[in-house]
Amino acid sequence: MLLGKLSEAVGISGAEDEVRDLIKEEVADYVDEVKTDALGNLITYKEGNPSLPTLLVAAHMDEIGLMITNIEKNGLLSFKPVGAVDKRILVSKQVVIGDDKVPGVIGAKAIHLQKPAERRKPLRIKQLYIDIGAKDEQAAKKLVQIGDTATFSTKFSQLNDKTVKGKAFDDRVGCSLLIKLLKQNYNFPVYGIFSVQEEVGLRGAGPAVYDLEPDLALVLEGTTASDVPESKEHAYSTTVGEGPALTIMDATIIPNRSLLQEIITVAEKEEIDYQFRKSTAAGTDAGRVHLSKEGIPTAVISVPVRYIHSPASMLNLDDYQTTHDLVDKFSVKLAQGGISLERDN
Repeated sequence: MLLGKLSEAVGISGAEDEVRDLIKEEVADYVDEVKTDALGNLITYKEGNPSLPTLLVAAHMDEIGLMITNIEKNGLLSFKPVGAVDKRILVSKQVVIGDDKVPGVIGAKAIHLQKPAERRKPLRIKQLYIDIGAKDEQAAKKLVQIGDTATFSTKFSQLNDKTVKGKAFDDRVGCSLLIKLLKQNYNFPVYGIFSVQEEVGLRGAGPAVYDLEPDLALVLEGTTASDVPESKEHAYSTTVGEGPALTIMDATIIPNRSLLQEIITVAEKEEIDYQFRKSTAAGTDAGRVHLSKEGIPTAVISVPVRYIHSPASMLNLDDYQTTHDLVDKFSVKLAQGGISLERDN
């Protein structure tokens, strides 16, 4: 399964090479141009009828992870988070480090050795380390080096006919959907942007789209699902199983209203379930894309994901399929010249 291959690939922010190579291989026979820019963004282009609008679709390749910052004399590895990593879930997790995928375990002082006050507080990053089984600093340096990145060693699997589990669904789910889009033909020009370093400040998307000047843009994402204990039902973010989520506002963008309405119109005509992403926190590459030059009408379509930014996330395959269907039907309408936009943002 394409999503599974993307999920298991390693691509922490700034080290997206494995993911980029996988995507390049998948799309090479379906696009007219493919290039990698100086930052590492993968930029693809499919030719089409020049009288039709040019669509840009973006998804980011990178995932959250860890970076090795020191190799201690006893062979243990100190690290810092790359992106928004929840330190509460790190201890005892299995990781792989660097290009050679050296296996390790995130360790901490055993609970038996902790004082009562220590047990009541989440462990801080500086209290954790990665243990690769090296007996000392010299042995560890033969396997890893400072600056290597580490990610969770999580295998993709299907839990039942509706649910899959894996890492990095933010945003390998978007990458998977974009690949599927590029393998189809709609007869309008389309740029497919697989961006880097989204998780550390939306750094890749802006330079990637700067010279492209599309008429409109979609950003495909995996987003937070909050249908779990201690979250107010239907009051925050998204719900698994209720279809693709449309952003109405977040910390980086208020989507183009007419573009958003066109997407809603398509969903309702095609009887595709959808929901609104109610949280206004955080942001996506849309925050950079829509500000390019004089501005690009942009909207965000997301797949709800439980336990995002963790070693193991879960998503509903019906949500995945209906998100694909919505993007597909929108593209069909665009190819027929049926999309009308007002540049209102």
